[in-house]
Amino acid sequence: MDRSDLELVLAVRTHGSLAGAARSLDVAPPVVTKRLAALEARLGQRLFQRTTRRVSPTAEGETVCERAMVLLQGFVALEAELQERKAEPTGLIRLAATFGFGRLWVGPALARFQERYPRIDIQLQLTEQLPDLSLQAYDGAIWLWSVANRQAGQWVSRRLAPNQRVLVASSRYLAQHGAPSSLQDLQRHACLIVRENGNAQDQRFDVWTLHQAQHAAPERVRVRGPLSSNSGELVRDWCLAGRGIMLRSLWDIAPQLASGELVRVLPHHAMLEADIHWLAPLRPDAPRRIRLLIDFLIEQFQGAPWETRRPSAWRAAPPGSRPAP
Repeated sequence: MDRSDLELVLAVRTHGSLAGAARSLDVAPPVVTKRLAALEARLGQRLFQRTTRRVSPTAEGETVCERAMVLLQGFVALEAELQERKAEPTGLIRLAATFGFGRLWVGPALARFQERYPRIDIQLQLTEQLPDLSLQAYDGAIWLWSVANRQAGQWVSRRLAPNQRVLVASSRYLAQHGAPSSLQDLQRHACLIVRENGNAQDQRFDVWTLHQAQHAAPERVRVRGPLSSNSGELVRDWCLAGRGIMLRSLWDIAPQLASGELVRVLPHHAMLEADIHWLAPLRPDAPRRIRLLIDFLIEQFQGAPWETRRPSAWRAAPPGSRPAP
């Protein structure tokens, strides 16, 4: 069977008549009749049942049509890939990312990518809830937390950069209340709680799970405080104003740590499950522009740029200390 045979059987099944298939293929009806008869004779199988009102596939015909669809999709993908290789990458990329990381890091990176490949268009949707990427026709998402609940056979997940959530407070807060000396000591401090990305009513935001070392067992501590919000940026503002201790990603607070506006407390503890991921529906025939984007994002985020800018100002408050105002 060649490509024209595949297109023929699919046209007959789609239109339910030889005349309809002939119109779609832009040939005369006798040509379709003759070609189909020749194909059935060559295969030794009757592929379609003919009646005066309709042509419908037999069981063997249905099998041939299903395989024909897969093979034709392969032809189309191969042609598209070869076309892209000889030409400048073009087309639309639809992406999702979280608000904070998307605005601070993904947006600037995508602008640089588009400058490098000016014939590629990019649509970036900022959201705090991961969309159904396949159903809503997204090419991928740059996401921050675990995607382990996704079925591995249907999704592609690739780590773009390491990240941690760390405990920080302002010098003003520490001057008034001192620094905690242990995780349990956090219970006597005002902790600022972020209630992001939660759907379940019983989800606990006031329980922080932290590691003291990379491979150590995690420790859980229940914290409390009078201020909480679904906006991480607002909680960061409260922390800068001296209203409490916050657990926040390094990518978000690197400038404030560098300037000394924020100081790490309990610096040997961190929440580790906060890496940056590329997440996308499984797509063996991903176009070249998507592959180029993934390689570019890995290049941009390798080594975690928010980590490599760490100066000596990323100091930690001594346990129990009360720095001078």
